[in-house]
Order: sequence, then C-alpha cells, then structure tokens
Amino acid sequence: MADYINKTTELIIRRKLRRNMTYAEQILWRHLRNRGIGYKFKRQVSIGKYVVDFYCPKYKLAIEIDGDSHYETKAIKHDQVRSEWINKLGINIIRFTNKDIYESIDGVIEKIIKQLSVSSPIIKRGK
Repeated sequence: MADYINKTTELIIRRKLRRNMTYAEQILWRHLRNRGIGYKFKRQVSIGKYVVDFYCPKYKLAIEIDGDSHYETKAIKHDQVRSEWINKLGINIIRFTNKDIYESIDGVIEKIIKQLSVSSPIIKRGK
C-alpha cells in the first residue's frame, strides 16, 4: 500500500472511528465486510491526513457516508478540499447520505458495484 495510506500517525483516530461507527456506516459495513459484494474493503482508512469511511485498495475507491453535519457551509468546503486532494492521488470517491443507506441500501450497493466495474484494478508489476 502507498505510504500515504494508513499512516501510523493516524492509527488512534482510525481505531476510535472503527469503534464508534455511525448506524449508517454499520449498515453498509455489514454488506461490504468479508468481500460481501465481491470486493475487499477496509473501514476507516487514512489517506494522508484524512480518514475515509471505506476504501477498496485494489480499485482505489473510497466511500463516504455523509451525515447531517456535512451540509453546513464549513463542512461542505472541507469535504470539497478533501475530495480534491484525495482525487489527485488517483482515488475516486463515491458519496452517500445517511438517508441513502437507510432507505435504499440495495441501490447504494448497486451504485458501488457499478463504480467498481468501470474502475481499473491496480496491477502490481514484477510479481
């Protein structure tokens, strides 16, 4: 994994976030864990100084679940800066709201699978 992924300086934050997942994150994690949709995901992964809710390393896809706090002006700007920085690393981000998770988990899973199917996996050279 790249040296900007899961830096040890962010370990305590990641552990805390994993222990205190929101209800929406728990619902989605039940579907993603143990390759539940056919792809390996990790939860609460740091990418540089940011932590994303879920990450598929092979396809460089981050998933974010936005709760109510993400609709405040300051949070919107922060999310935009954060997304731009992560995108520059070649990582795509797909965002869902809590409402999306609660009301249409099947639709959320379908969108994730569709995004993964159009992404190219990272190929390791020399192995």
